[in-house]
Amino acid sequence: MKVFKFGGASVKDAEGVRNVAEVVKRYALDDLVIIVSAMGKTTNALENITWAWLDGRPTANMVEALEREHRTVLIEVAPTEEAARTKLQGQFAALEAVLQDPPTSGVEFHYDQVVSFGELWSSTIVHAHLNAVGIVSAWWDARSVVRTDTRHRAARVDWEASAQGADAMWTTMQQAPIRVLTQGFIGGADDGTTTTLGREGSDFSAAIFAYLLDAESVTIWKDVAGMFNADPNRFPDTTLLERISYREAIELSYFGASVIHPRTLQPLQRKNIPLYVRSFLDADAAGSTISEATDGDTLVPSFIVKPKQLLISITPRDLSFIVEENLSGIFKCFADRQVRIELMQNSAVAFTVSVDDTPRARQLIEDLRGDYEVRHNEGCELITVRHFDEATLKRLLNGKEPLIEQRSRITARFVVK
Repeated sequence: MKVFKFGGASVKDAEGVRNVAEVVKRYALDDLVIIVSAMGKTTNALENITWAWLDGRPTANMVEALEREHRTVLIEVAPTEEAARTKLQGQFAALEAVLQDPPTSGVEFHYDQVVSFGELWSSTIVHAHLNAVGIVSAWWDARSVVRTDTRHRAARVDWEASAQGADAMWTTMQQAPIRVLTQGFIGGADDGTTTTLGREGSDFSAAIFAYLLDAESVTIWKDVAGMFNADPNRFPDTTLLERISYREAIELSYFGASVIHPRTLQPLQRKNIPLYVRSFLDADAAGSTISEATDGDTLVPSFIVKPKQLLISITPRDLSFIVEENLSGIFKCFADRQVRIELMQNSAVAFTVSVDDTPRARQLIEDLRGDYEVRHNEGCELITVRHFDEATLKRLLNGKEPLIEQRSRITARFVVK
């Protein structure tokens, strides 16, 4: 059994949905679990609806626009699937019912109840098209398999309960070969509420299903040819990483590479399930393979650039040493505000970090000023280079002012202005 995951770019319109079916046809003899993300920019639109609802602003026009878009795609790819049209209409009615009542709980909870609809809509449309072109498949609600706690927007998986859900799903499948169409990004908690796994969590969903079902492999179908040593949209002459190890891929994703979600690889590594990153625009291309093999890890420098960074320096007002007691309180502030530290460095009297420039990070600065002297630089970039050489560093740093530099045997990191 193989797990396929198609992201939002691959199902953004009718042409993309048809292309999913063409890819699936290539694997006519394989059992497949097919996981889809929300279509195109749907998640962003649902986030805007969430913020409007929480602010007491009208949402009806925004919901109607999304319904028109999805209904149009469904009619294009499955014009005779009346059951799918009814199902899609019911899903939009369910969202409207959520939005009719005033919010009564925390922001994170309400976020999950609204934003999760994107995957339900897209999977309904793709399932309808597969059936319309003769690829018999079963639509399955991922929330009955991916069981989680109630930590909304970043739910933790209950692996034991999820294993039971996966077994129940698989044993009910009757067709041969088996085709299951389900959703990424979403899960279900014991209290009956919907949870999400964090932005871009559909990759993680693919890994969860693969782990639970002992899959042969996972393939993530994207609009790029695989993993590159740098962002090909930003840098010329990038190199495809044809084979890298789980460890290397985890490091790259941790430092900010956007191709693979950071949590995706750990479940796969535990069961030695290879991950393929391939292009849905060129299904014949080999793409990238991520596995236990390490022989390709050091062949070429890889570099990641994260823009829009805040460089924050925190100093005790009496210039006393930054010690464990100070750091414990500082880290708690970061955790409470859910601000992820991208890079940190401390001296005798200062603790300096680089973080994404977000409203939460800005508020964190104000929180810290109650106890510390806090200074910050905005408009910074964080550059990370794995397997660096001096020529690569010189090229990346040309014309930039390094504010912080860190080097290890393998990795060099710079905050630059």
